[in-house]
Amino acid sequence: MYELRKINRAGGSSMHEGNAKNIGYVAWRWPLNPEKPTLVFIHGSGGSSVLWEKQIDALKEVNTIALDLPGHGRSSGPGMDSVADYCKAVADFIETVEVPGPVPCGLSIGGAIVLQLILEHKERYKAAILVNTGARLRVMPLILETIKKDYEKYLSTIPLFAASEKTDPRKLALLMADTAKCSPETAYGDFMACNRFDVTDKLSTIITPVLILTAEDDKLTPPKFGVYMKEQIRRASIVNIKDAGHLSPLEQPETFNRAVTDFLKQEKLIL
Repeated sequence: MYELRKINRAGGSSMHEGNAKNIGYVAWRWPLNPEKPTLVFIHGSGGSSVLWEKQIDALKEVNTIALDLPGHGRSSGPGMDSVADYCKAVADFIETVEVPGPVPCGLSIGGAIVLQLILEHKERYKAAILVNTGARLRVMPLILETIKKDYEKYLSTIPLFAASEKTDPRKLALLMADTAKCSPETAYGDFMACNRFDVTDKLSTIITPVLILTAEDDKLTPPKFGVYMKEQIRRASIVNIKDAGHLSPLEQPETFNRAVTDFLKQEKLIL
């Protein structure tokens, strides 16, 4: 059903790398502890699981899995151009790997996928985390145009529009290197999927407890997007991360991880 192997990381730590339903992933521990919830991390447009490098082995009180969407990172097959299709792929992955107590956590398009998951499978998830995302995601035309006409230029400008000016570029180096491996067709499809996404009229039907994480310097999905979702989702809490942009899990990992841990404790998923 799925492949798995152990990999060693710099500094002496180790992780597990696998593939299931054509989705590549990394996990901190394997087998997953059935007594603990599992954070399932979903990256943003044109990205990969490298986005979560500061979460995957830091949040050790729970199981952690960071996946690569189809067409990204370790995953095979083409990318997709709708959030609904990505949602189905992620839901199938979670079922195949038999993830215990899944708590999906997604950034940007990953957050849109999480919203779709908790709308379509209301009883499946005990909690969910929405990071730098919105119920409606419109993409700046300049981004779409640049991807189509000059992909190298688009890649070079990611740190400028996606990160805070206060962020040390070295924090983003691994993600930028991995993002460069994503094809322009896949990146364009991701952003078009965002452009078509709109669940504003469904937020009030969400029953899952939700943590909304916004970032003070996020230019792509500004904090007001999260505030709107907080007002519409009945069981939502919100934390705004300072000195961070759209890539807050890498820019301010300690603050990010503390907010996630506090939320899991609040929902009594960990002690």
